[in-house]
Amino acid sequence: MKYVTIINDTRFEVEIQNDGTLLVNGEPRDVDFFSLGASLYSVITENQSYEVVIEEQHGEYQVQMRGRLFNGQVLDERAQLLASRRGGFDADSGEIEIKAPMPGLVVAILVNEGDEVKAGQTIVILESMKMQNELKAPRDGVVQRISAEVGHSVEQKKLLVTIV
Repeated sequence: MKYVTIINDTRFEVEIQNDGTLLVNGEPRDVDFFSLGASLYSVITENQSYEVVIEEQHGEYQVQMRGRLFNGQVLDERAQLLASRRGGFDADSGEIEIKAPMPGLVVAILVNEGDEVKAGQTIVILESMKMQNELKAPRDGVVQRISAEVGHSVEQKKLLVTIV
């Protein structure tokens, strides 16, 4: 089965072979993927082990790995065809909600309401599991609302910042 995965605006073609092997952009990858809980996974690749948190929201995924947050989409062959006929893979407009991928402490909010932000710009720093995680803007926009405060604890999926 072939998929197109878009992570932070970078496109990857992923193919799962009949024997279970994985090709990424045509190159074989050795990946071991194991569920540790509702949204926590163990990923072993290139002889390195990672704990990964994956949350799905409205057909999009937030993936936290090594203290970084990645936004992504996964499209199968049918969804790719439909998206290409619509003219693209992602919406350039509409409201984006930056939510806490896991419970934590808001260490810093690096923007103010009304600020223009660029794709990839760090918006919030959230401390969780003794790591500081940078939550970034998935696309250009304007900060419409800040729903969190520095120094406050937040639960998983708590709305932090809204961008339009």
